[in-house]
Amino acid sequence: MARILDGKKLSERILLAVAQEIKNRKLKLKLAVVFVGEDKVGKTYLRKKREACEKAGIGFQALGFPGNISKAEFKKEIEKIVRDRANSGVVIQLPLPFDRATTQSFLNLIPPAKDPDCLGEKRLEKFSKGSNQVLPPVVAAIAKFFKEYKIRAKGKNAVVVGQGRLVGLPVSIWLKQQGAKVVVCDRKTKNIAGKLKKADIIISGAGSPRLIKGSMVKRGATVVDCGTSVESGRTCGDVDFKSVSKKAGFISPVPGGVGPLAVACLLENLVKISQIQRN
Repeated sequence: MARILDGKKLSERILLAVAQEIKNRKLKLKLAVVFVGEDKVGKTYLRKKREACEKAGIGFQALGFPGNISKAEFKKEIEKIVRDRANSGVVIQLPLPFDRATTQSFLNLIPPAKDPDCLGEKRLEKFSKGSNQVLPPVVAAIAKFFKEYKIRAKGKNAVVVGQGRLVGLPVSIWLKQQGAKVVVCDRKTKNIAGKLKKADIIISGAGSPRLIKGSMVKRGATVVDCGTSVESGRTCGDVDFKSVSKKAGFISPVPGGVGPLAVACLLENLVKISQIQRN
């Protein structure tokens, strides 16, 4: 039976440290989270971010816009939110109802000094070169799991499922930086099951419920589930936990795995960025 990667426990530890740092340095921070439409998964993460900010002593503001907002109007709103000096950090919650290029153009409106989510191209470029002072929150969460549970990536075969901006892209970059041999799969990839069976490390962010079954996983593999979907009112991940947990060496649950830890890492980034600006 696999060991559980307990994101909830680790996140509580990080939030306590963040709260103490804010108290000791007498920081006054505020996170503005922008969302468009009524995405169910997005609403869950919005609530988790609000709760985490309350625990850490960080101000929080949710700014919602209708799903039919025009590109020009949304651009104007983002620019206004970014200019507001009260906002220490600005997060645009994905997905947005625009194509990929347009979505990235909106993310790029957030300057690095206010981008704890590391979704702007300037932060991504620094991260890709290994020179960013903070890691994208999902990457930071996985890095903390690996450190806490003494999981090594160097020399291992890793398969990343999904190529999205939140998970697949930054995670594949980070794994290569750690010395892993990385294969990235998406819906166009043939024989995904065959590739997964050879993987020592599987990290999935496809957002496809129970995509990965126990029969697809090598015994002893590390399986990190970053996918989140809602089925019949219940939150589930990309991994069929029941069957995969019988074969994996380590596995992260959904909920309670990467999600809460990534939110805590987001706030940790916010504090780090604020300190960089002060120095």
